[in-house]
Parts: sequence; structure tokens; C-alpha cells
Amino acid sequence: MIRITDILDRVAENNPEADLDIIDRAYIFSARVHDGQIRLSGEPYLSHPLEVAGILAEMNLDPVSIAAGLLHDVVEDTHATPDEIEQTFGKEVLRIVAGVTKMSKLSFGSTLARQAESLRKMLLAMADDIRVILIKLADRLHNMRTLAFHKTDKRRQIARETLDIYAPIAARLGIYWIKNELENASFMYLMPDEYDRIKNSVSTDRTAREAYIEDVKGYLRNQMEEYQLNSEVLGRYKNYYSIYLKMVTQNLAFEDVYDIIAFRIILDTIPRCYEALGIVHSLWKPIDIKFKDYIARPKPNMYQSLHTTVIGPRGERVEIQIRTHEMDRVAKSGIAAHWSYKEGGKTDESIGKRFAWIQNLVENQENFANPDEFLENVRIDLYPDEVYVFTPQGDVKTLPKGATPVDFAYVIHTEVGNQCTGAKVNGRLVPLSHELVTGDTVDIVTSKNHKPSKDWLKFVKTVKARSRIRQWIKIQEKNRSLSLGREMCEKAFRKQRLNFTTLMKSDQMLEVVAHFGFKTVDDLIASVGYGKTTPLQVLRRFMPKPEEEAEEKSRETILDRLIGRVKKRKPSAGVLVKGLDDILIRFGKCCQPVPGDPIVGYITRGYGVTVHRANCVNALKMSPERQIDVAWTEETSETYPVKIVIVSYDRVGLLADIATSISKHEANIVSLNTTTKANELVESYLTLSVAGTGHLDRVLASLRKIHMVQDVRRLNR
Repeated sequence: MIRITDILDRVAENNPEADLDIIDRAYIFSARVHDGQIRLSGEPYLSHPLEVAGILAEMNLDPVSIAAGLLHDVVEDTHATPDEIEQTFGKEVLRIVAGVTKMSKLSFGSTLARQAESLRKMLLAMADDIRVILIKLADRLHNMRTLAFHKTDKRRQIARETLDIYAPIAARLGIYWIKNELENASFMYLMPDEYDRIKNSVSTDRTAREAYIEDVKGYLRNQMEEYQLNSEVLGRYKNYYSIYLKMVTQNLAFEDVYDIIAFRIILDTIPRCYEALGIVHSLWKPIDIKFKDYIARPKPNMYQSLHTTVIGPRGERVEIQIRTHEMDRVAKSGIAAHWSYKEGGKTDESIGKRFAWIQNLVENQENFANPDEFLENVRIDLYPDEVYVFTPQGDVKTLPKGATPVDFAYVIHTEVGNQCTGAKVNGRLVPLSHELVTGDTVDIVTSKNHKPSKDWLKFVKTVKARSRIRQWIKIQEKNRSLSLGREMCEKAFRKQRLNFTTLMKSDQMLEVVAHFGFKTVDDLIASVGYGKTTPLQVLRRFMPKPEEEAEEKSRETILDRLIGRVKKRKPSAGVLVKGLDDILIRFGKCCQPVPGDPIVGYITRGYGVTVHRANCVNALKMSPERQIDVAWTEETSETYPVKIVIVSYDRVGLLADIATSISKHEANIVSLNTTTKANELVESYLTLSVAGTGHLDRVLASLRKIHMVQDVRRLNR
């Protein structure tokens, strides 16, 4: 366990004038309130805040950040109060601690909702003070280092959240050493078989690779010295997760991944970087499409470097990065290398501008109340691949890879997006679904009377575009539902000789609105139009008691009205709709949910309820007003179809081994289709019948162990 003296020494070494007293007081306070608490590892709980503070000190953060790191859990896990923190350490420390503190003490409908709200709260605090996320990353990093002491399900849950949210945030902040460690640790717990396979493959020829690294480093160093360039040359292994991603995305065997080793040349000045690049290209033939100049065009997280891939000394591809010492420091620490606080707590304005994406991320998420939708869109916002395009005036706009002119239009302004009718890219008219690439100049054509199209949701890539389009669709649907709901209510009330228009303006109607949990009468009527509330439910609140009881016997449910005369499936479907079991259920063919998947239901007129996986792209495009709560039944004997793909090298007996493995785990093959690629890889697409996600995981794990199988994964559609 790290000691407080180690932390104080590190801070004093980085900044001799630092106020060490606040760190010392925070340590004493944390030790007192955490006294007697034990972590799952058996260590005193104090070891955790100390390790977090040690990581922050390693990142060269200020004393206030380190004090907040020592205190980050005291409000959530001890008897300490926010007032006590403020009185003892001041408002600045309290604000940071409050931003890091999770929302576990609040009541939410589900774990997912709690996770979404905790993340939303953290993002808001992060936009206000970047130190919140730096402490959260340090906290998550130490938790991942000690994750082995949790139960298997908890380990997978934490690892998935880390890979989806925290590793991308670390990358966007430019803190690559944390990003790499988080990815590797998550990979180890989420896919242990693949992790071990790549780890063992890297270790197999490690002695030969180490000798190769030393040879290339020595050769490069000599070449730099020959041209009188003072340099430092490094060689490193790529992290296991990035190797795995390359194998999966490019359908490569481990032996075909050329850049397992990367080299770095560090020099004094930018001109010398370009001189070194010329030397490297004169030594070995460069691969044109692999050259990237991040010095002239830095990444949004301030990362700068020259990246080139050449045909190296043994005829294989070699990746080489060239940068200055300052660029290397920024590449290691990201925003932490530049984040400096002046008197009064004001930050460096130039750094704030570079990280405007944080504020944009917060603004993009404001309109998403659904936790599934919110979490999915945060992941999209954190997607790292980007393109840089120009306005006709020459301003640069950053968009995610695959973005279209519609995404560009919404980046300019919401109204420009809403009124977009066409686009010119580099002076040429293109479809609105056209994918933009770096260097494009985009000119948007607008019309005042034009409105967004629902079809745009099929190709837009930015969260802002998607949210604005859905917002417009929601308004249109609400208007239609208001009209339909009013018509349905008037008809139901007229049968009981009641005037709905008059009752709408009564005080009793306000009580009915409150009873159903709505804010306005229009919201209640729109709910009737959407199908979430029936006219009879509203009517019964106005009927005398005897009539209400009589009506109860013949009342129809919300879904009776929607489904009409279609046949209803019994509960053998394995899904409950709001506790009802006599409802027509069908499963989305796009995502094929199976028991164990998080699911969501959508009311479909004439077809009952369609069940999708919670992260299904098609489900996210649907109106949230038609969403209804669904859950898997606890016991079901049914099996469910699921699509998988197996990537392997071709050999005799491959299909027989696959069929045997599937049969051994009592799964059934519904369909099978194989394709042999030019590189001798075989892609086998199968539809299996499985009982649930646990059953599927066992089947996939077994398939991965088959000789010459490179990858096995579930398909989303």
C-alpha cells in the first residue's frame, strides 16, 4: 500500500511551492472516517483513497485535486457530511467531491437508471470542473486493479461499463496510459479466453521480438546520429485489446497483425521531427495511406505526432511515431499535462476551448430521459474516430467518422439542420446520406418551409442530429396523438352522456391528471392517443361508484384497444408486459433478444408489443412515448433464435467440429451459411436456438476453443 509520505514527496518534487497541508489534513480526515472499514481484498479501506491520490500525484495534479481524491468516498461511504467537508476543506474541494460521488443513495426504478443518472451527474460536474473526471478515472483505475475480489457477474458489469464509458473518456482526454490499462483489464474480465490467447501468442516469440526491437532501435538511433539529430528511440508492444480489435475488425490471424510492435522517435523541435520523417522514408518504403500528420492537425485531445508505416528491415510493416519531448509528455498525460489553475479557480482559456466537446457532450444528453437511450448516446459521443471538414468560410468542424451533410448541418445550427434540403461537397451536389471525409468543404442548401425527415435517422451519426430529429418527430407525434386522444375521449364520454370538452376545464380534471402522474391535461390526452392510457381509464375517474364497479367487469385494457382482434399469445412467450400475460408478443428480428438480454417493449398498433434488445439501433429510433415496461419471466422452457458468426481458417472437418461443439451444449442449429474469403478465412453464419444468454455464452466459449477458429461473436442483426 502506498504511504501518504510517498504522495507528499511526489507533489513536493513536482511543485516545491505546493500547499501540502491540505493533503495532510485530507489524509487524517479520511483515515478517521474510514476507520474500521475493510475492502473485499481484506485491506483497510483507506488503501483505496491513498492509491487514488497516488495516481493523481503521478499525473502531477494540484494539491486540491489530490485532497479531493483522498476524500472522494467519504460522503457516500461514511458518516461525513457535505457541510463538514466544506467547513474543513472549503467549497472547491466539496464541489469536486460532490461531482465524483455516485447517486446510490437515491431511489431509481432500476440499476440501469441509477447508472445513467450517476453518469449524467458526473458529466455535468465534469463540464464545470475537469478535475472531477480525472479523479473518477483514478478511482476506476484502482478499482479495476482490484476487480478480482468481486463476484463474476459484478466483474463483468464493471468491466463492460469501463470499456464502454471510462476508457473512451480517458482517450478523449488524451490520457492514453490510463486508457490502455483500463482496456486491457476490461478485456481480461470480459473475454478471458481471447485475452489469454493473445497474451500467450505475444509471449511465444518474445525473446526473438525483444532482439528485433533492440536491432531496429539501434539502427534508427545510429541514423539519427549520422544526421546530427539528438533523439530518443523507443520500442513498445501494443496493448492486448488493440491487437484483438485489429484481428476482429480486419479478420486477421495473430500472425498477420503487423504492428504488434511500434517504434517512437522523440526529438527536440518540430522541424527536426519532419527531418527525421524524411530520413525514415529514405530508409524504408512508406505506405502512403498509413501516413498521418497530427502535428499540423492535432487531435481534439491535444495529441500531436507524426505517424507513418513503412516496409521495414525484414520486409514486414513497421509503425513509427515521431514527436517532440513536449508532445510525448502531452501524449502520456493528456489534459493533465496542461490543466493549470490560477487564482480564483479560473482555468486556462485555451485549454477550455480545446475541450469544448465536454460541454457539447453534456448539451447533447440533456433531452434523453430514457436511461438506455442516454447510455447508448454517451457511447456514440465518445466514439473516437473523427473527420475534419470545412465550412464555405474555411472554419473547421469535427465530426464522427461516417458523418453526413445532415450531421454537418446540425453542427452549424439546429435550424440549419431542420431546414436542410440538399448539400454540396467540394462544389458538387451529393445525397444527404453521403459520407464526409477529412478535407471536404460542405455547403448546406436550406428552405424555410422544409422539415426534418424520419428517414434521416437511418444514416445520421451525431447524437445532436439524432436528438433534434427525434425531438421534431416527437412534437409531430404529440400533435397527432392529441387529436386522436381527444377524439377517443369524446366518444367514450359521449356514451355515458358526459361532455368531455366541459369536463376538461373542471377542477376534477386537474385531479385526474395528477392521479395519472401527468403535469397537464394535454399530456394526459396525448397519452390516450399514444395508447398508454385508455379513454375508459379516464372516464372511470368521472363515473359514480356503482357505475364504476359495473364498468370494471367489462373494461378493456390499453392493449385490447391497440391490438384489436389479433390472436393473443399465452405467457409461454417468456415475456411479461406490465404483469399481464394475455398479450400478443413478438420479438424484433433485427436484434433477436434472448432471456438474459436487457429488453424494452414498444406498442405496435395491430401487432401488440414488439420486444427489442435495449441497445437495438431500431428500438432507439422509435418514439419513447410508445415504450412499455417488459421483463423476462422467471421460468420458461422455450428456446430463442440468435445469429452468430465464426471466423476461422479453412480445414478438413471444421464444420463437423462446429456442429459437435454446438450439439454437446444442447443448442440446435437452425440455419448455416459459410463463405470462403480470398485469404483462406472462412466466415460461418449460424442461427442457433438457445435458452438464454448464459447458454449462449457457454456455446460461444466452446466454439472459440476449436482448432484454427479466430473469432466467434454474436451478431446484432
